[in-house]
Amino acid sequence: MAGTSETKRYRSLQEFYPYYLSEHQHTTSRVLHFTGTGLLLIVAIVAVSTGKFSWLLVVPVIGYGFAWVGHFFFERNKPATFKYPFYSLASDFKLFFDILQGKEGFKSQK
Repeated sequence: MAGTSETKRYRSLQEFYPYYLSEHQHTTSRVLHFTGTGLLLIVAIVAVSTGKFSWLLVVPVIGYGFAWVGHFFFERNKPATFKYPFYSLASDFKLFFDILQGKEGFKSQK
């Protein structure tokens, strides 16, 4: 079907984000994404502030590890990272801060 996520090419983060949210409906998946993003931010801040830059090597493992568990076991879909790596990464952080600010919740509004 024309215009679905399989054929659509997103031209901006603003255009992509609703699709991203549609792929993150399960509460446990959102909790896992939030936890992984929060932990990777903490690890990155501690690594930089202490000069232990080797800790930065685990940042992708933490972020993607939590997120992919959410996708494979709860959402049962493919992470958007595979098709839209930059929009997906930006959306991970946008969702994290939207949850912190109360703009989004762990429970999807759909």
